[in-house]
Amino acid sequence: MATCDTCGNTYDKTFTITKGGETKTFDSFECAVHAMAPTCAHCGCRVLGHGVEAGEQIYCCAHCARESGHEQVADRA
Repeated sequence: MATCDTCGNTYDKTFTITKGGETKTFDSFECAVHAMAPTCAHCGCRVLGHGVEAGEQIYCCAHCARESGHEQVADRA
């Protein structure tokens, strides 16, 4: 049994995710999200989908990108 890197739970159904050469062990997707998902540069929520990249930042949506000064970002083409 392995131990979750986020919550410390020892569990027989853990899984690993490798990102940028670093491998972490998790007992749930919730713990994986808390540890590895980027946060929106405007509102701070976890970006679970593709998000929006503007400049050097990632945002959860076009609204947050616009609120941060990237007026050209839109939800629809």
